Amino acid sequence: MPDTPDKSSPSWRPQTLLSRGGTLRSQFGETSEAIFMTSGYVYQRAEDAEEAFAKDGVRYVYSRYANPTVAMFEERLRLIEGAEACRGLSSGMAAVFASMACFLRAGDRVVASRALFGSCNYIITQILPRYGIETELVDGRDLNAWEKALARGAKAVFVESLSNPTLEIIDIAAVAKLTHKAGGLLIVDNVFATPLLLKPLALGADIVIYSATKHIDGQGRSLGGVVLGPAAWFKDHLAQFLRNTGPSLSPFNAWLLLKGLETLDLRVERMSRNAAEVAAFLEGHGKIQRVIYPGLASHPQRALVGRQLKGGGTLMAFSVGGGKAGAFRCLNALKLVLISNNLGDARSLVTHPATTTHHRLKPEERAELGIDDGLIRLSVGLEDPADLKEDLDRALAAV
Repeated sequence: MPDTPDKSSPSWRPQTLLSRGGTLRSQFGETSEAIFMTSGYVYQRAEDAEEAFAKDGVRYVYSRYANPTVAMFEERLRLIEGAEACRGLSSGMAAVFASMACFLRAGDRVVASRALFGSCNYIITQILPRYGIETELVDGRDLNAWEKALARGAKAVFVESLSNPTLEIIDIAAVAKLTHKAGGLLIVDNVFATPLLLKPLALGADIVIYSATKHIDGQGRSLGGVVLGPAAWFKDHLAQFLRNTGPSLSPFNAWLLLKGLETLDLRVERMSRNAAEVAAFLEGHGKIQRVIYPGLASHPQRALVGRQLKGGGTLMAFSVGGGKAGAFRCLNALKLVLISNNLGDARSLVTHPATTTHHRLKPEERAELGIDDGLIRLSVGLEDPADLKEDLDRALAAV
Protein backbone atom coordinates (compact mmCIF):
# COMPACT_ATOMS: atom_id res chain seq x y z
CA MET A 1 0.00 0.00 0.00
CA PRO A 2 1.38 3.45 -0.82
CA ASP A 3 2.31 5.67 2.08
CA THR A 4 -0.20 8.42 2.73
CA PRO A 5 1.61 11.75 2.22
CA ASP A 6 2.02 13.03 5.77
CA LYS A 7 1.48 16.77 5.93
CA SER A 8 1.19 16.63 9.71
CA SER A 9 3.60 18.64 11.84
CA PRO A 10 5.36 16.63 14.56
CA SER A 11 4.53 19.45 16.97
CA TRP A 12 0.77 19.22 16.47
CA ARG A 13 -1.17 18.36 19.58
CA PRO A 14 -3.83 15.62 19.76
CA GLN A 15 -6.76 17.97 19.19
CA THR A 16 -5.17 19.21 15.95
CA LEU A 17 -4.27 15.71 14.78
CA LEU A 18 -7.88 14.60 15.33
CA SER A 19 -9.10 17.00 12.66
CA ARG A 20 -6.06 17.44 10.39
CA GLY A 21 -3.67 14.52 10.77
CA GLY A 22 -2.82 12.45 7.69
CA THR A 23 -5.06 14.38 5.29
CA LEU A 24 -4.61 13.37 1.64
CA ARG A 25 -6.04 15.68 -1.03
CA SER A 26 -6.72 14.82 -4.64
CA GLN A 27 -5.83 17.02 -7.60
CA PHE A 28 -9.06 18.94 -6.96
CA GLY A 29 -7.85 20.38 -3.63
CA GLU A 30 -10.98 19.52 -1.63
CA THR A 31 -11.36 20.83 1.94
CA SER A 32 -13.16 17.80 3.37
CA GLU A 33 -11.63 14.37 2.88
CA ALA A 34 -12.80 12.73 -0.34
CA ILE A 35 -14.73 9.47 -0.37
CA PHE A 36 -13.09 7.16 -2.88
CA MET A 37 -16.00 4.79 -3.46
CA THR A 38 -14.24 2.45 -5.82
CA SER A 39 -13.49 -1.26 -5.68
CA GLY A 40 -10.67 -1.16 -8.22
CA TYR A 41 -8.24 1.12 -10.07
CA VAL A 42 -7.24 1.40 -13.73
CA TYR A 43 -3.86 1.43 -15.47
CA GLN A 44 -2.66 3.29 -18.54
CA ARG A 45 -0.71 0.26 -19.78
CA ALA A 46 -0.55 -3.46 -19.10
CA GLU A 47 3.05 -2.92 -17.99
CA ASP A 48 1.76 -0.59 -15.22
CA ALA A 49 -0.51 -3.32 -13.89
CA GLU A 50 2.35 -5.82 -14.00
CA GLU A 51 4.58 -3.44 -12.02
CA ALA A 52 1.85 -2.74 -9.47
CA PHE A 53 1.54 -6.42 -8.63
CA ALA A 54 5.27 -7.16 -8.87
CA LYS A 55 6.16 -4.24 -6.60
CA ASP A 56 3.36 -4.54 -4.07
CA GLY A 57 2.57 -1.23 -2.42
CA VAL A 58 3.66 1.18 -5.14
CA ARG A 59 0.06 2.19 -5.87
CA TYR A 60 -3.57 1.33 -5.12
CA VAL A 61 -4.69 -1.80 -6.96
CA TYR A 62 -7.84 -3.02 -5.17
CA SER A 63 -9.83 -1.60 -2.27
CA ARG A 64 -9.79 -4.91 -0.41
CA TYR A 65 -6.05 -4.26 -0.05
CA ALA A 66 -5.99 -0.48 0.38
CA ASN A 67 -8.08 2.60 -0.39
CA PRO A 68 -7.22 6.33 -0.16
CA THR A 69 -10.11 7.21 2.21
CA VAL A 70 -9.38 4.23 4.44
CA ALA A 71 -5.68 5.13 4.38
CA MET A 72 -6.47 8.64 5.65
CA PHE A 73 -8.43 7.21 8.56
CA GLU A 74 -5.65 4.75 9.36
CA GLU A 75 -2.95 7.41 9.25
CA ARG A 76 -4.89 9.85 11.42
CA LEU A 77 -5.53 7.28 14.12
CA ARG A 78 -1.94 6.05 13.89
CA LEU A 79 -0.71 9.55 14.64
CA ILE A 80 -3.11 9.93 17.58
CA GLU A 81 -2.18 6.56 19.09
CA GLY A 82 1.56 6.96 18.47
CA ALA A 83 1.80 3.60 16.69
CA GLU A 84 4.07 2.55 13.84
CA ALA A 85 1.24 1.09 11.78
CA CYS A 86 -2.57 0.99 11.68
CA ARG A 87 -5.14 -0.95 9.69
CA GLY A 88 -8.88 -0.33 9.52
CA LEU A 89 -11.25 -3.29 9.45
CA SER A 90 -14.96 -3.89 8.94
CA SER A 91 -15.81 -4.10 12.67
CA GLY A 92 -14.31 -4.23 16.13
CA MET A 93 -14.74 -7.98 16.33
CA ALA A 94 -13.01 -8.41 12.97
CA ALA A 95 -10.10 -6.52 14.51
CA VAL A 96 -10.08 -8.70 17.64
CA PHE A 97 -10.09 -11.93 15.65
CA ALA A 98 -7.55 -10.79 13.04
CA SER A 99 -5.11 -9.60 15.70
CA MET A 100 -4.81 -13.18 16.95
CA ALA A 101 -5.62 -15.36 13.93
CA CYS A 102 -2.97 -13.68 11.79
CA PHE A 103 -0.05 -15.08 13.78
CA LEU A 104 -1.25 -17.85 16.11
CA ARG A 105 -0.73 -21.48 15.13
CA ALA A 106 -1.80 -24.88 16.41
CA GLY A 107 0.09 -25.63 19.61
CA ASP A 108 0.35 -21.97 20.64
CA ARG A 109 -1.00 -20.74 23.94
CA VAL A 110 -3.14 -17.68 24.73
CA VAL A 111 -3.83 -16.26 28.19
CA ALA A 112 -6.62 -13.72 28.62
CA SER A 113 -8.41 -11.84 31.32
CA ARG A 114 -11.67 -13.57 32.23
CA ALA A 115 -13.56 -10.26 32.24
CA LEU A 116 -14.30 -9.91 28.53
CA PHE A 117 -17.05 -8.80 26.18
CA GLY A 118 -19.19 -11.80 25.21
CA SER A 119 -17.88 -12.07 21.63
CA CYS A 120 -14.26 -11.72 22.78
CA ASN A 121 -14.88 -14.50 25.28
CA TYR A 122 -16.33 -16.65 22.47
CA ILE A 123 -13.26 -16.19 20.27
CA ILE A 124 -10.90 -17.05 23.13
CA THR A 125 -12.81 -19.99 24.60
CA GLN A 126 -14.61 -21.45 21.57
CA ILE A 127 -13.00 -20.52 18.24
CA LEU A 128 -9.26 -20.60 18.98
CA PRO A 129 -9.34 -24.05 20.64
CA ARG A 130 -10.90 -25.49 17.45
CA TYR A 131 -7.60 -24.77 15.73
CA GLY A 132 -5.45 -26.42 18.36
CA ILE A 133 -4.67 -23.25 20.31
CA GLU A 134 -4.62 -23.64 24.08
CA THR A 135 -6.36 -20.87 26.01
CA GLU A 136 -6.61 -19.94 29.67
CA LEU A 137 -8.63 -17.25 31.45
CA VAL A 138 -7.38 -15.57 34.62
CA ASP A 139 -8.59 -12.93 37.05
CA GLY A 140 -7.12 -9.89 35.30
CA ARG A 141 -6.85 -7.91 38.54
CA ASP A 142 -4.58 -10.51 40.17
CA LEU A 143 -0.92 -10.19 39.16
CA ASN A 144 -0.12 -13.44 40.96
CA ALA A 145 -2.64 -15.21 38.72
CA TRP A 146 -0.99 -13.68 35.65
CA GLU A 147 2.47 -14.73 36.84
CA LYS A 148 1.31 -18.28 37.47
CA ALA A 149 -0.48 -18.62 34.12
CA LEU A 150 2.38 -17.09 32.16
CA ALA A 151 5.02 -19.24 33.83
CA ARG A 152 4.14 -21.85 31.18
CA GLY A 153 4.75 -19.36 28.40
CA ALA A 154 2.28 -17.78 25.96
CA LYS A 155 2.30 -16.60 22.36
CA ALA A 156 -0.33 -13.93 23.10
CA VAL A 157 -2.11 -12.26 25.99
CA PHE A 158 -5.45 -10.57 25.41
CA VAL A 159 -7.08 -8.06 27.78
CA GLU A 160 -9.61 -5.26 27.83
CA SER A 161 -8.07 -2.18 29.45
CA LEU A 162 -11.47 -1.50 31.04
CA SER A 163 -13.62 -4.60 31.06
CA ASN A 164 -17.13 -4.81 29.67
CA PRO A 165 -19.38 -4.32 31.63
CA THR A 166 -17.92 -4.24 35.17
CA LEU A 167 -15.03 -1.87 34.41
CA GLU A 168 -12.23 -3.97 35.86
CA ILE A 169 -8.89 -2.34 35.10
CA ILE A 170 -5.80 -4.20 33.94
CA ASP A 171 -2.38 -3.06 35.15
CA ILE A 172 -1.05 -2.92 31.61
CA ALA A 173 2.56 -2.10 32.49
CA ALA A 174 2.81 -5.04 34.90
CA VAL A 175 1.04 -7.51 32.59
CA ALA A 176 3.19 -6.35 29.65
CA LYS A 177 6.37 -7.21 31.55
CA LEU A 178 5.04 -10.66 32.45
CA THR A 179 3.87 -11.22 28.87
CA HIS A 180 7.21 -10.33 27.35
CA LYS A 181 9.02 -12.50 29.91
CA ALA A 182 6.78 -15.37 28.74
CA GLY A 183 7.72 -14.69 25.11
CA GLY A 184 4.36 -13.31 24.00
CA LEU A 185 2.66 -10.22 22.63
CA LEU A 186 0.22 -8.20 24.73
CA ILE A 187 -2.97 -7.30 22.82
CA VAL A 188 -5.15 -4.64 24.46
CA ASP A 189 -8.74 -3.85 23.54
CA ASN A 190 -8.88 -0.18 24.55
CA VAL A 191 -12.40 0.65 23.38
CA PHE A 192 -13.83 1.84 26.72
CA ALA A 193 -10.90 4.14 27.47
CA THR A 194 -10.44 5.53 23.93
CA PRO A 195 -6.98 6.72 22.80
CA LEU A 196 -7.59 9.95 24.71
CA LEU A 197 -7.80 8.49 28.23
CA LEU A 198 -5.25 5.67 27.94
CA LYS A 199 -2.26 4.88 25.70
CA PRO A 200 -1.55 1.15 26.05
CA LEU A 201 1.51 1.24 23.78
CA ALA A 202 3.18 3.73 26.11
CA LEU A 203 2.68 1.26 28.96
CA GLY A 204 4.30 -1.65 27.14
CA ALA A 205 1.45 -3.18 25.14
CA ASP A 206 2.33 -4.49 21.67
CA ILE A 207 -1.01 -4.35 19.83
CA VAL A 208 -4.01 -2.06 20.43
CA ILE A 209 -7.52 -2.68 19.16
CA TYR A 210 -10.59 -0.47 18.87
CA SER A 211 -14.14 -0.96 17.85
CA ALA A 212 -14.39 2.30 15.91
CA THR A 213 -18.15 1.75 15.96
CA LYS A 214 -18.12 3.10 19.52
CA HIS A 215 -16.62 6.47 20.54
CA ILE A 216 -14.67 7.05 17.32
CA ASP A 217 -17.85 7.19 15.25
CA GLY A 218 -19.86 8.08 18.32
CA GLN A 219 -23.10 8.77 16.54
CA GLY A 220 -24.53 5.34 15.79
CA ARG A 221 -23.81 5.48 12.06
CA SER A 222 -20.95 3.21 11.17
CA LEU A 223 -19.28 -0.11 11.91
CA GLY A 224 -15.51 -0.19 11.95
CA GLY A 225 -12.51 -1.72 13.67
CA VAL A 226 -8.84 -0.83 14.10
CA VAL A 227 -5.60 -2.67 14.82
CA LEU A 228 -2.47 -0.67 15.71
CA GLY A 229 1.05 -1.89 16.42
CA PRO A 230 4.59 -2.47 15.14
CA ALA A 231 5.26 -2.06 11.43
CA ALA A 232 7.30 -5.28 11.26
CA TRP A 233 4.48 -7.34 12.81
CA PHE A 234 2.00 -5.84 10.34
CA LYS A 235 4.28 -6.70 7.43
CA ASP A 236 5.04 -10.24 8.61
CA HIS A 237 1.60 -11.24 9.87
CA LEU A 238 -1.41 -8.92 9.67
CA ALA A 239 -1.11 -7.42 6.18
CA GLN A 240 -1.29 -10.68 4.22
CA PHE A 241 -3.95 -12.10 6.53
CA LEU A 242 -6.23 -9.12 5.88
CA ARG A 243 -5.43 -9.02 2.17
CA ASN A 244 -6.39 -12.64 1.68
CA THR A 245 -9.34 -12.96 4.09
CA GLY A 246 -11.01 -9.66 3.26
CA PRO A 247 -12.47 -8.04 6.43
CA SER A 248 -12.13 -4.67 4.67
CA LEU A 249 -13.32 -1.33 5.98
CA SER A 250 -15.73 0.39 3.59
CA PRO A 251 -14.47 3.75 2.22
CA PHE A 252 -17.77 5.36 3.18
CA ASN A 253 -17.51 4.04 6.73
CA ALA A 254 -13.90 5.23 6.88
CA TRP A 255 -15.07 8.71 5.87
CA LEU A 256 -17.71 8.67 8.63
CA LEU A 257 -15.04 7.61 11.12
CA LEU A 258 -12.78 10.45 9.95
CA LYS A 259 -15.63 12.85 10.68
CA GLY A 260 -16.03 11.21 14.09
CA LEU A 261 -12.37 11.72 14.94
CA GLU A 262 -12.76 15.46 14.38
CA THR A 263 -14.96 15.76 17.48
CA LEU A 264 -13.72 12.79 19.51
CA ASP A 265 -11.95 14.86 22.17
CA LEU A 266 -14.91 17.21 22.57
CA ARG A 267 -17.40 14.36 22.94
CA VAL A 268 -15.28 12.22 25.27
CA GLU A 269 -14.53 15.19 27.52
CA ARG A 270 -18.18 16.26 27.78
CA MET A 271 -19.53 12.71 28.07
CA SER A 272 -16.98 11.88 30.78
CA ARG A 273 -17.94 15.00 32.72
CA ASN A 274 -21.60 14.04 32.43
CA ALA A 275 -20.81 10.47 33.48
CA ALA A 276 -18.99 11.62 36.61
CA GLU A 277 -22.01 13.70 37.63
CA VAL A 278 -24.48 10.88 36.92
CA ALA A 279 -22.32 8.32 38.76
CA ALA A 280 -22.16 10.52 41.86
CA PHE A 281 -25.95 10.91 41.72
CA LEU A 282 -26.53 7.18 41.41
CA GLU A 283 -24.10 6.34 44.20
CA GLY A 284 -26.21 8.39 46.57
CA HIS A 285 -29.55 7.01 45.40
CA GLY A 286 -31.51 4.78 47.77
CA LYS A 287 -32.59 2.36 45.03
CA ILE A 288 -29.02 1.61 43.92
CA GLN A 289 -27.10 -1.30 45.43
CA ARG A 290 -23.73 -0.48 43.87
CA VAL A 291 -22.20 1.79 41.25
CA ILE A 292 -19.03 0.92 39.34
CA TYR A 293 -17.33 3.93 37.75
CA PRO A 294 -13.58 4.57 37.49
CA GLY A 295 -14.06 8.22 38.42
CA LEU A 296 -15.55 7.43 41.83
CA ALA A 297 -13.40 7.11 44.93
CA SER A 298 -15.31 3.89 45.65
CA HIS A 299 -13.90 2.08 42.60
CA PRO A 300 -12.01 -0.94 43.99
CA GLN A 301 -8.97 -0.18 41.82
CA ARG A 302 -8.90 3.54 42.46
CA ALA A 303 -5.11 3.71 42.86
CA LEU A 304 -4.59 2.05 39.46
CA VAL A 305 -7.15 4.41 37.91
CA GLY A 306 -5.05 7.35 39.07
CA ARG A 307 -1.85 5.89 37.61
CA GLN A 308 -3.22 4.69 34.31
CA LEU A 309 -6.26 6.71 33.18
CA LYS A 310 -6.65 10.39 32.36
CA GLY A 311 -10.30 10.38 33.44
CA GLY A 312 -13.22 8.30 34.53
CA GLY A 313 -14.59 7.76 31.04
CA THR A 314 -18.12 7.57 29.69
CA LEU A 315 -19.21 4.10 30.92
CA MET A 316 -20.54 2.87 34.24
CA ALA A 317 -22.51 -0.03 35.65
CA PHE A 318 -24.99 -0.07 38.50
CA SER A 319 -27.11 -2.69 40.21
CA VAL A 320 -30.72 -2.39 41.32
CA GLY A 321 -32.74 -4.67 43.59
CA GLY A 322 -35.18 -7.26 42.33
CA GLY A 323 -32.80 -9.01 39.92
CA LYS A 324 -33.82 -9.20 36.27
CA ALA A 325 -37.39 -8.05 36.98
CA GLY A 326 -36.14 -4.98 38.84
CA ALA A 327 -33.64 -4.13 36.12
CA PHE A 328 -36.27 -4.51 33.40
CA ARG A 329 -38.71 -2.27 35.31
CA CYS A 330 -36.00 0.38 35.49
CA LEU A 331 -35.09 0.08 31.81
CA ASN A 332 -38.69 0.13 30.62
CA ALA A 333 -39.46 3.25 32.65
CA LEU A 334 -36.71 5.32 31.02
CA LYS A 335 -37.89 8.03 28.62
CA LEU A 336 -34.69 9.85 27.66
CA VAL A 337 -32.03 7.15 27.98
CA LEU A 338 -32.35 4.56 25.21
CA ILE A 339 -32.14 0.78 25.52
CA SER A 340 -29.36 -0.37 23.20
CA ASN A 341 -26.40 -2.73 23.37
CA ASN A 342 -24.17 -0.15 21.67
CA LEU A 343 -21.99 2.29 23.65
CA GLY A 344 -19.84 5.39 23.22
CA ASP A 345 -22.70 7.17 21.45
CA ALA A 346 -23.67 10.84 21.67
CA ARG A 347 -26.99 9.54 23.03
CA SER A 348 -27.11 7.91 26.47
CA LEU A 349 -27.68 4.17 26.17
CA VAL A 350 -28.41 1.36 28.64
CA THR A 351 -28.34 -2.40 28.37
CA HIS A 352 -28.88 -5.40 30.62
CA PRO A 353 -25.66 -7.41 30.18
CA ALA A 354 -27.00 -10.68 31.61
CA THR A 355 -29.58 -10.94 28.82
CA THR A 356 -27.70 -9.19 25.99
CA THR A 357 -23.92 -8.82 25.69
CA HIS A 358 -23.14 -11.67 28.13
CA HIS A 359 -26.19 -13.89 27.74
CA ARG A 360 -24.12 -16.82 26.39
CA LEU A 361 -22.24 -17.14 29.68
CA LYS A 362 -23.51 -19.58 32.27
CA PRO A 363 -25.07 -18.00 35.39
CA GLU A 364 -22.09 -19.08 37.49
CA GLU A 365 -19.68 -17.52 34.98
CA ARG A 366 -21.57 -14.24 35.09
CA ALA A 367 -21.59 -14.34 38.89
CA GLU A 368 -17.83 -14.84 38.89
CA LEU A 369 -17.50 -11.65 36.81
CA GLY A 370 -19.84 -9.65 39.03
CA ILE A 371 -22.60 -9.56 36.41
CA ASP A 372 -25.68 -10.00 38.59
CA ASP A 373 -29.21 -10.03 37.20
CA GLY A 374 -29.81 -6.54 38.51
CA LEU A 375 -26.75 -5.05 36.76
CA ILE A 376 -27.30 -2.32 34.17
CA ARG A 377 -24.57 -0.85 31.94
CA LEU A 378 -24.95 2.86 31.18
CA SER A 379 -23.11 4.68 28.40
CA VAL A 380 -23.49 8.39 29.08
CA GLY A 381 -23.98 10.76 26.14
CA LEU A 382 -24.11 14.48 25.47
CA GLU A 383 -27.49 15.28 27.01
CA ASP A 384 -27.78 17.74 29.91
CA PRO A 385 -26.82 15.73 33.00
CA ALA A 386 -29.75 17.24 34.90
CA ASP A 387 -32.14 15.67 32.39
CA LEU A 388 -30.32 12.34 32.65
CA LYS A 389 -30.55 12.36 36.44
CA GLU A 390 -34.25 13.20 36.33
CA ASP A 391 -34.89 10.38 33.86
CA LEU A 392 -32.94 7.86 35.92
CA ASP A 393 -34.64 9.00 39.13
CA ARG A 394 -38.09 8.48 37.58
CA ALA A 395 -37.07 5.06 36.26
CA LEU A 396 -35.62 3.96 39.61
CA ALA A 397 -38.92 4.81 41.26
CA ALA A 398 -40.36 1.85 39.33
CA VAL A 399 -37.93 -0.59 40.97
